[in-house]
Amino acid sequence: MVKILHFSDAHIDMANYGRQDPETGLPMRVIDFLNSLDTIIDTAIEEQVDVVIFAGDAYKDRSPAPTFQREWGRRIIRLANAGIPALLLVGNHDLSPSLSRAHALEEYNTLEVENVIVADRPTFYSPDELMGVPAQIIAIPWIARSGMIAYLDMEIKDPMEVYEQIEERITDIVADWLDGADPDLPTILTAHTSIQGAIYGGERTVMLGRDMVLSGGLVKNKKLDYVALGHLHKAQDLNEGQHPPVVYPGSIERVDFGEARDKKFFVIAEVEKGNTSYEWRELTGIRKFIDPPPYTLASDQNVTEQLTKVLPSPKEMKDAIVRLTIEYPRDWETLIDEAALREIASEAFEFHLVKRPQMETRIRIPKDKTVGGMTPEELLDLYWKSAHTDAGDKDTLMGLARDIIEGEED
Repeated sequence: MVKILHFSDAHIDMANYGRQDPETGLPMRVIDFLNSLDTIIDTAIEEQVDVVIFAGDAYKDRSPAPTFQREWGRRIIRLANAGIPALLLVGNHDLSPSLSRAHALEEYNTLEVENVIVADRPTFYSPDELMGVPAQIIAIPWIARSGMIAYLDMEIKDPMEVYEQIEERITDIVADWLDGADPDLPTILTAHTSIQGAIYGGERTVMLGRDMVLSGGLVKNKKLDYVALGHLHKAQDLNEGQHPPVVYPGSIERVDFGEARDKKFFVIAEVEKGNTSYEWRELTGIRKFIDPPPYTLASDQNVTEQLTKVLPSPKEMKDAIVRLTIEYPRDWETLIDEAALREIASEAFEFHLVKRPQMETRIRIPKDKTVGGMTPEELLDLYWKSAHTDAGDKDTLMGLARDIIEGEED
């Protein structure tokens, strides 16, 4: 039995909200991500797992600042010094589209860091290459279309045809490796990719054509004993209750409001040939994202009071990233007291007010009529509709208008 810790999509420098920490000089959102990473590293060491599999995307892009490389490196070296092999898969955010440029994890290869393996090309790792771990791992990093075209010397104009050929090649490669694998040892596949049928963090079903999407049949091969995936931020098992588990642990922190309601996890798996059990480990202390549904102002009276009722309590907003989206007629723009709302949300880590002024829909004269052919009452009715006049007020005004019109006629 091999005990593995599987996590992915760290994105430790995703500092898209908040302010700096005065003690460390790091963005406080970066500290959120690093706290989750510390929990993962601590667990690996405390529970003495046999191998850690990181399924890609250490940073938000391929050119991380040296400070963030230092913070990531400190934690990976802790694993290495504890004698725990770490397999780091290169994800799409770690990879340059230029074939000549280094990827974001290149230094571990260059420096030949002991106990750290960087998988930057499809590779089959035997126990000897895994520092004696009694398992075999097939690693499929993110595959850039341009790189694969150059590598295979392909001349294809249709992008979809490229993806189809890449998937065919990967399927053939994995099948060959599985045929040649030791049948007595557990086999793990790790890949940074989309799998058909998986769900994005925003609950969007993965569609072919967005990027390369591998078939479910490839990862559900019974010769595999665990599939450690990365790339999608929503935690999910695509083969739940079946063998092998096909697991996306998801990102280690909420990246944006699309993940506001998602819990965050890493996975501890005990992998045996033909028999694998695993456990979701929830990351606690994740910063809250609060995002009520868009609110449409009901009237131009007591606007701040209306919006205050939509917001959570100050206690609930404390240290959370909050977004309030409001829709309203453009003419009511000056009625929104943004300063008052920010004061109410002052305990929040960050408050976003998204204003969506609505253009008034122009009331059109019926096609079978002209202005000259309409009565004063019909014209007034159109006007009050365009002004969104309350039904009760409209009836009162129409009564007054009739009195005036009749008086003029007399």
